Amino acid sequence: MKKQWFTISVYSENNVGLLNRISGIFLKRHINIESLNVSKSEIDEVSKFTIVVNTTEKWVHNIVGQIEKQIEVIKAFYHTDEETIYQESALFKIASHLLFDERQIQNIIKENNSQIVTVAREFFVLAKTGRRHEIDEMYEQLKPFGIMQFVRSGRISVTKDEMQISALLNEFQEHE
Repeated sequence: MKKQWFTISVYSENNVGLLNRISGIFLKRHINIESLNVSKSEIDEVSKFTIVVNTTEKWVHNIVGQIEKQIEVIKAFYHTDEETIYQESALFKIASHLLFDERQIQNIIKENNSQIVTVAREFFVLAKTGRRHEIDEMYEQLKPFGIMQFVRSGRISVTKDEMQISALLNEFQEHE
């Protein structure tokens, strides 16, 4: 089986220690988590973990099964990149004089559809939202001018098909 990118969505109660146990599942299998985001979900009082890994479908299937055994986990799913719509965000801190002295910087901002978030005397901050490779390309374009700071978010994603989690939760609540 060949490796590919998978996005794992985990819906859970918001309990202390769950992130540690979930990351331990990946650690035991020597699978690196490429991206991790935890946020509020579309369901009240339910958190959503979005985890990106590069592995085989067999391994991701086994991992999702292990994650679902955690007591606080309501349901976990995995999807390929083709089955999801996803984005990342990044911030670039650059020396202010470059914005005015280097015409190429203005071209990079425009070509990458990025935004200037703030301008101060010593620096300015650019925001870029897009796919990982788009952020990587912008990073490589800005690198020769000097990047003072750089940070990127974890992937956020939604599936192209309807997620069945709301129906599952309603069914679960009716049986209680």
